[in-house]
Amino acid sequence: MAKQTNVRLNDEVRAAAEDRAARRGLSLQGYVADLIEADVNQSRAAFMAGAAAFLAGYTDTFEEELGEDRYPGLPAGLEQAAPKDAA
Repeated sequence: MAKQTNVRLNDEVRAAAEDRAARRGLSLQGYVADLIEADVNQSRAAFMAGAAAFLAGYTDTFEEELGEDRYPGLPAGLEQAAPKDAA
């Protein structure tokens, strides 16, 4: 469900934003929503890439320290049914 958010812009910025929105065939509201969504998605992707690189770099260390138990806390026998990337 979408929520409404109010943003205050000075006249010069609003006019420039309306012009850019119009060139893209968007309303000002749609243009601003697209900008925010793109920024959030870019930040999320950067975080996930960093987390993946960190985990890949320390996989051997984690396995040495924690062992091969990829499913801690699961009752015996359930690890065979759990997907490999569930941990």
